[in-house]
Amino acid sequence: MKWIKSSYSGGNGGQCVEWAPASAVTGVVPVRDSKDTEQAPLHVSAAAWTTFVGAVKQSAR
Repeated sequence: MKWIKSSYSGGNGGQCVEWAPASAVTGVVPVRDSKDTEQAPLHVSAAAWTTFVGAVKQSAR
């Protein structure tokens, strides 16, 4: 599975999140902590992920 690190994650070792975009097609998006990739990912609905990303973008403005 290909993981993409959030562009909002800093390179300072702080809070980092990754997601697997190919899985969004199935309606489920795996999300994980990029600092602890051995832990099982959290699976959220594609709709919930879209809402979350929109809220993060809105708050960054």
